[in-house]
Amino acid sequence: MDTPRPLVGRLAGAPISWGVCEVPGWGPQLPVDLVLGQMATVGLVASEFGPDGFLPISGEAKARALAAHGLRAVGGFVPVVAHEPGNDPVPGLASLFREFVAAGADTVVFAAVTRSDGYEARTELDAAAWRTLCRNLDRLAEAAGARGLTAGLHPHVGTLVERPEDTERVLDGSRIGLCLDTGHVLVGGGDPTVLARAAAGRIVHVHLKDVDATVAARVRAGVIGYARAVAAGLYRPLGRGDVGISGIIALLEAAGYAGWYVLEQDRVLTPDRAGAAAALASVRADVTASLAHLVAAVQARIGAA
Repeated sequence: MDTPRPLVGRLAGAPISWGVCEVPGWGPQLPVDLVLGQMATVGLVASEFGPDGFLPISGEAKARALAAHGLRAVGGFVPVVAHEPGNDPVPGLASLFREFVAAGADTVVFAAVTRSDGYEARTELDAAAWRTLCRNLDRLAEAAGARGLTAGLHPHVGTLVERPEDTERVLDGSRIGLCLDTGHVLVGGGDPTVLARAAAGRIVHVHLKDVDATVAARVRAGVIGYARAVAAGLYRPLGRGDVGISGIIALLEAAGYAGWYVLEQDRVLTPDRAGAAAALASVRADVTASLAHLVAAVQARIGAA
């Protein structure tokens, strides 16, 4: 971003906090106007795009859908197969980059995936595949940058870059920026505070999650799958889990981070006898609590509100 904005002007939302997800069978999917309306009501200023089909296809239509609720575009999460020899991931993304720019977005978040659906299993790579992946991540970042987009690689449970050693290989073997997802780092076995301190200069985008560390340990041990863990309360409102959110933000701000903070608490909607309305009220309560915790942390520790 060209000019730093106060931190409270960099707080965005993600549709998956309302249960909107690309994974087949994830759970009930809420309509776009309802989700964007709640984002605006709780005080967020922008949104990531969510999965394909949530917002309109064209960038201009995306911008209009967001603007109808007083929101602007952040960008979005883009799974890419970038580790296979002979498979060039760059040409197929030219139109996507154009639509991001047309929507007014500034960020693209890549996840290194295989061709399987969901995030239940991780594939081990050999040395040659790691070299291919790192080389292609740099090419993807360069292609995005040529369009004026900032690109980051998202370490994510169930992808090729999940564990601390995977992230280190990307940091050592490529130049691409990093999307720090405080939840996925912890679930993958890392410490998001340590990563924020060690790699502050590479962090270009932030997803804020708080985590129940006991449930996270069960995911790492293979006792429970990722989607089931999310449904079981893996992610908690900010300040009610085991991630030191306010400390991480203080570290990043002190290091000069000027990008987005996206409240992204993966959620599976589970309507009860009261129906979807009760689930929706619960989502709003959690997001409101997270935002209140975040603003309080800013006021107490950073003074940038």
